[in-house]
Amino acid sequence: MGSGKLRVVVIGAGAAGLCAARHILARGGSFYPPTVFEQSEQVGGTWVYEERVGKDQRGRTVHSSMYRDLRTNIPKEVMAFPDFPFEKRLPSFMHHSEVRRYLEQYCQHYRLREHIQFGTSVESVKLVVTKKGWRGLEWDVTTSDMIGKKETTTEQFDAVMVCNGHFSDPYIPPIPGLENFKGTLMHSHDYRCPEPFAGQSVLLLGAGLSGLDIAQELSAVTRPVTLSHSQPPLRSPLPRGMLEAPGVQRVLGDGALELGDGSLVRPDVFILCTGYNFTFPFLEPGELGLQLGSHTVSPLYKHLLHTAFPSLSIMGLCRDTVPFPHFHCQTQFALSVLDGSFTLPLREEMDREVDTETQRLLDSSVPLRHVLRLDVEQWDYNNQLAALGNFPALPPYWRSLYQANKEFRATDLLNYRRYNYQVLSDTDWSVERHPH
Repeated sequence: MGSGKLRVVVIGAGAAGLCAARHILARGGSFYPPTVFEQSEQVGGTWVYEERVGKDQRGRTVHSSMYRDLRTNIPKEVMAFPDFPFEKRLPSFMHHSEVRRYLEQYCQHYRLREHIQFGTSVESVKLVVTKKGWRGLEWDVTTSDMIGKKETTTEQFDAVMVCNGHFSDPYIPPIPGLENFKGTLMHSHDYRCPEPFAGQSVLLLGAGLSGLDIAQELSAVTRPVTLSHSQPPLRSPLPRGMLEAPGVQRVLGDGALELGDGSLVRPDVFILCTGYNFTFPFLEPGELGLQLGSHTVSPLYKHLLHTAFPSLSIMGLCRDTVPFPHFHCQTQFALSVLDGSFTLPLREEMDREVDTETQRLLDSSVPLRHVLRLDVEQWDYNNQLAALGNFPALPPYWRSLYQANKEFRATDLLNYRRYNYQVLSDTDWSVERHPH
């Protein structure tokens, strides 16, 4: 094309993909407008609620794990993209439909829709060695039209930003004898509302946020609801009829669940709240030298860029983060690498850093499957990306408000969503508890 600008393809038009498109457009001197491929007909990714489970009305796999009454568990004051706050009229914790509306407004405000090709499935992303590409590489991206004639098209891009979401392929833990369970076995991915479970005993495995939420919802319509997990006991009062129990160890031949303390339970319903697998059906991990493990992808510099082919970035792999500001930092760092404002270390140095960081976590007793859980480390991570990529860091209140909400959630599970926050300055905020 002769202008020196780079062509970037964005896979997915959920929150991460919209954020990537917005920042590519903002750097028009270095990049052509983005091409965004989205297999559904709307923006929002996992925030698009679909009442059906399994397949939608067109016979396509339902990717969203959204349940009917979900409300956010992170205050809107730190959940938003930093350059696009939620409307002031909204409470700090809102129904999922408001988040979808917010993403549609973000899309409209930054005029992203004209760059999105809806109903388009990415079939393959292949590396091409060429003199004219970024660092001597290009990517052949083959897509198929899911709505019209199902034709396939292949286009060339200088860089690929993978934003395909990570809440669609349920992780089923290897519980011995699971096939022996006689009742209803399901994953939280297919949970939508509590009413169908009325009058049944339910055991949920996993005390992450979805496990806690679904257990609370179920306790309003049925008892007992047992939350089975291997974490320390919950510190908050629980609703009536909601119990805690050790993790499920195995399922016996007669269908009984054996728990960590040796006790046996026989619930009518067994719900796995055990998270999701990373899936990239359009990538050939072997050809690219990518290792996909249980909840891990490597080698990625800063959990983001392929160390051998850094024009491939995989967004949003880190867990226990505030997603939207996290995407905001990851996107700008990846683009700063592509436009040359940050010079990457040599591949060997990046690989060494990845190995050293992984080993540090393993040495401190973090299991390999939790290497991507940032939690309290997310703030230093985001700040580091901002410093390297030379863009503004998140204001300090982000960290302290988020950490405070996490503590309120841990100690006041039943009421924390009734709190309302107000940001007073870059460093200060206030909270109004139990507003009526």
